[in-house]
Amino acid sequence: MNLRELLNTRFLIKSITQNNKENLKLEKHKNIFLFEKIFQKLLGTSGIILIVILLSIFVTLTISSMPSISQLGSKFIYGKAWDPVTDEYGALPFLIGTLLTSLLALIISMPFSIATALFIGEYYPKGIVSNVFKNIIELLASIPSVIYGFWGIFVLVPIIRDIELKFGVLPYGVGILTSSVILAIMIMPYSVSLSRQVISMVPPHIKEGAYSLGATRFEVIKKIIIPYTRSGLFAGVLLALGRALGETMAVTMLIGNSHDIPKSIFSPGNTMASVIANEFTEATGTIYLSALIEMGLMLFIVTTLINVLGRQIIKRFMIN
Repeated sequence: MNLRELLNTRFLIKSITQNNKENLKLEKHKNIFLFEKIFQKLLGTSGIILIVILLSIFVTLTISSMPSISQLGSKFIYGKAWDPVTDEYGALPFLIGTLLTSLLALIISMPFSIATALFIGEYYPKGIVSNVFKNIIELLASIPSVIYGFWGIFVLVPIIRDIELKFGVLPYGVGILTSSVILAIMIMPYSVSLSRQVISMVPPHIKEGAYSLGATRFEVIKKIIIPYTRSGLFAGVLLALGRALGETMAVTMLIGNSHDIPKSIFSPGNTMASVIANEFTEATGTIYLSALIEMGLMLFIVTTLINVLGRQIIKRFMIN
């Protein structure tokens, strides 16, 4: 074999090798593209399934509520009486009780939630103190609601009763305030967890710039961290509110289960979830059962509207 043939052979081998490499790269890109396409379709399918499930829940509740809707009409929303014997059902006391306990729990928990999130996220982001607080918060979130209810009955109710005696009101012990306090303790971990993550995501160079200009820790928190994270903090509050609206067992054990509109925060009351939990197994008549399902439909709608309103507020915060 002469030199020319040898060079031609080496060039041919080199060309074949390069072509094989290019073919392998092309095949690899095709596989990656195919995998991404399949993954994208799976994500889209998952989203469609969630929407279908949500619509199915709404449609099922609506269909099951039709006997009550057709007989009671709008009176169900503003009616004050709840009497299964005469088939008279009004959900206004329970709607007020649900909103009152949830908003009061939110007002009680917000200062403690934001303060705890700032303490963990800004003052002690790492170390044993942070780990201890994180474990306590996770433990609070994992405690069953019935345990909170028992604790409220044996510890919180006597304290509230003593407070009621000092204020000169009837010492029920149970009522709107008692259930709101226990509800505030239950929703705090959700708000704290999200708020802490948002606070820890504030860019360090922004805070360092403020410190270099002579700002104190309080001024950095007030003028930089809070404005920078306000949308995330509100999202944490919204998450806690969604948790409070649907809570059943602990509230049922402590709210007093009265069908009257509460006259004060010390009065016994009822929520939509607690009424359903208390009376669903006892509902024998068609209208009675349908009215309870319509109550669940109303709770579903109220929760959805509050979430939609909250997201609009978050968007406004983010724009401004």
